[in-house]
Amino acid sequence: MTTAVAAPFRFFSLQVVRTRRLGPSLVRVTFAGEDLRAFQSDGHDQSLSLFLPHPGQSEPVVPLELGDGWWQGWRELPDDVRAVMRSYTLRALRRGPDEVDIDFALHTPAGPASRWASRAAAGDRVLLLGPALADNRAIRFRPPAGTDLVLLWGDETAVPAACAVLEALPAGTRVRAWLEVPHAGDIQDVATRADAEITWLVRQDGSPAPSDAVRAAELPAAEAPYVWIAGESGRVRELRRHFTGERGIDRRRVTFVGYWRQGMSEEQLRAAE
Repeated sequence: MTTAVAAPFRFFSLQVVRTRRLGPSLVRVTFAGEDLRAFQSDGHDQSLSLFLPHPGQSEPVVPLELGDGWWQGWRELPDDVRAVMRSYTLRALRRGPDEVDIDFALHTPAGPASRWASRAAAGDRVLLLGPALADNRAIRFRPPAGTDLVLLWGDETAVPAACAVLEALPAGTRVRAWLEVPHAGDIQDVATRADAEITWLVRQDGSPAPSDAVRAAELPAAEAPYVWIAGESGRVRELRRHFTGERGIDRRRVTFVGYWRQGMSEEQLRAAE
């Protein structure tokens, strides 16, 4: 069953078809479902809302029968019944058969989504709230026309989006990227046609803090750089100040997205909004 929500987004009923461990801290889960024929996205950091079941439930509980009133109905359900909602970015969309990949960051202690992803198996059912319109407001990576240098920073929660961006950039695009992961085993090969210099920052081996690595970097000369920063909110704010204040980049050419906040769950973040 599917239900329309505020266009251009809708629910998609999906099942796990396979999983793949990418590293100690990252697992890729591939989903399929007949609904995906209506899924549309031209973005490379497309945001999604994923609804997961609690242990012992065969599927996530979301009151889709309430139509556009689903949100209030979902919030009023008991905590141990209401589906777990988490925000992710689309890693890949394929056609024939229709499939989507979502990469999950695993951490300790594990939260409900990390725990679910580490145990996911073929046939597990989820609900996805995603786009039915290819160009939608949940796409944030939008370099302005005339951009002559792209600067990317992301932690492990933003690595899927950053890698998708890098893979999609056209040949000749100048890129400097800093990607932070917990372990060396989380480093991935990124196939890109862009003229990209990618620096992986591994926390485990004592690499400099992300802000230090970025501050120490000599950037190519550029007339119109564009910056995309995503990950932990505190780090994102710090790096935004660096690029706009210390580097003098026009704040209108800086996209910054806090995917999570240190010490707070997604439920706590929503309650604080």
